[in-house]
Amino acid sequence: MAAKDILGRAGEARAARHLEERGYTILDRNWRCTQGELDIVAIDHGVLAIVEVKTRRSEAYGHPFEAVDARKRRRLWGLAHAWLEAHPDLPRVRAVRLEAIGIVGDPESGALEHLKDLS
Repeated sequence: MAAKDILGRAGEARAARHLEERGYTILDRNWRCTQGELDIVAIDHGVLAIVEVKTRRSEAYGHPFEAVDARKRRRLWGLAHAWLEAHPDLPRVRAVRLEAIGIVGDPESGALEHLKDLS
């Protein structure tokens, strides 16, 4: 596995722990379909949270949230709909929300930022 993939997986693991500590229930991690991949799918008080995780060693190439632009958000919405279609037995959710977690530095101890609503 490439170093960037190891960094990304470690960041996703920390992000999942961060969400669980805040009361989220993780439903899926690294869910894939023909359209792409969702990093984390979770429930937060009846809201389906689609969470994109970006981990960077530094901000030399920009802040992690810069990678979650309008094009990426449109793709995440499409993936959210595909995930819902693939999980018809999911209890009814009140809403769907896009979120992002950015980690800069060491994935275990670096700065973590959580944006709860990307719409």
